[in-house]
Amino acid sequence: MKKSIKIGTRGSKLALWQANWVKSALTSINPSLSVDLIIIKTKGDKILDVPLAMVGGKGLFVKEIEEALLDGRIDLAVHSMKDMPAEIPPGLCIGAVPERETPNDVLISKNGLLLSELISGSRIGTSSLRRSAQLRYARPDLVILPLRGNLDTRLKKLETENMDATILAAAGVKRLNYESRITEYLDENIMLPAVGQGALCIEIRENDAEIKPIVTALDHQKTRSAVIGERAFSNCLEGGCQVPIAAYGKIEKNIFTLSGLVADIDGKTILKKTLSGSVEQSESIGVKLADSLLSMGAKKILEKIKTETNENYER
Repeated sequence: MKKSIKIGTRGSKLALWQANWVKSALTSINPSLSVDLIIIKTKGDKILDVPLAMVGGKGLFVKEIEEALLDGRIDLAVHSMKDMPAEIPPGLCIGAVPERETPNDVLISKNGLLLSELISGSRIGTSSLRRSAQLRYARPDLVILPLRGNLDTRLKKLETENMDATILAAAGVKRLNYESRITEYLDENIMLPAVGQGALCIEIRENDAEIKPIVTALDHQKTRSAVIGERAFSNCLEGGCQVPIAAYGKIEKNIFTLSGLVADIDGKTILKKTLSGSVEQSESIGVKLADSLLSMGAKKILEKIKTETNENYER
């Protein structure tokens, strides 16, 4: 058994909370294990003034950490699952998916008003195309403003940048002990979560015989199965931060139920569907759901978004 390991992580408060949680979980199972955190700055941490959709999307938060893993500078990496791109580099794999925290989004408003109570023209901060599209569909009378940065930075900006509310992932808010700030947990019928939201990804080298058994103990099979289905859905649609895509899988009595959504950027059109089947079929259910939405018109929406995104890059 390996005596000391290095965990690669981003340096934000939330990323460090997540890495420290994994560290504590591993040392509680293996008390003699020595664990060090190695902070790695990613491209996504450096570019804070541009929406993610305009600078390359998901891989921005994991690429440099994955390079350190491949180089042997770290033994495992801890990511937010929703930051994981569809393609995992050759030589790496998802070693464990711990039990998921609440996957929903939450509304945090200055005056304690629920989403339904916000007056017309209220200013909501978010740079997520998924959130803004669903917001525009539910409340087209609200004004959406770009808001990027780490979770605590966004909460500070809510106070300083003339905004009435913001929408954040419940998991991060709870992990950083800001739960008292939550105005409302948004129902998935109003705001379907991002793929993998609330789950962690422990990434390891594929053939690392020493690390694999250490992290396997943290794997939560139900969460892994649900996330596999959600990621299969997203991968089929070539989803990323550039596209308003959402998916959430639930498991009850060995039945996997997956809801998926594709929207246009202005939120005028939202395509949504739910499929169910056995847990063992979660991946194929994700693919089937994606194919179904493509045939319902998602293909046309995605092609239009891709064209518009390419035009913006060229400018």
